[in-house]
Amino acid sequence: MAESDWDTVTVLRKKGPTAAQAKSKQAITSAQRRGEEVQTSKKWAAGQNKQHLVTKNTAKLDRETEELHHDRVPLEVGKVIQQGRQEKGLTQKDLATKINEKPQVIADYECGRAIPNNQVMGKIERAIGLKLRGKDIGQPLEPKTKKK
Repeated sequence: MAESDWDTVTVLRKKGPTAAQAKSKQAITSAQRRGEEVQTSKKWAAGQNKQHLVTKNTAKLDRETEELHHDRVPLEVGKVIQQGRQEKGLTQKDLATKINEKPQVIADYECGRAIPNNQVMGKIERAIGLKLRGKDIGQPLEPKTKKK
């Protein structure tokens, strides 16, 4: 008899499908035809950079009636934002980029359509250097001194 190495085992088999192939519509339908169990799940907001959760406000806005309405940014605040932005020589897009928001957010605040958000208002205040909240709307923003 010829020499045999009984410790070595050779297994021949096909490679399984890659991840992209396994997720394709064709692969799913062929697996269903073969009677294999197929699990699918939808990931909510997968692959998106969602920093602000808007769904709470949109649901409230849908239920809005004349008796139940949301506070909007006053027009005087919108005018202060617009004047402060123009004094700094910024467009709505420039200001939005500076505070990491969408240009539509700035447009909504200036027109008085936006529901006030303290975080956004604070960012706009710091960017244009004018107060937008409280009694002194339109006054220069005093830099806070750090206590040691």
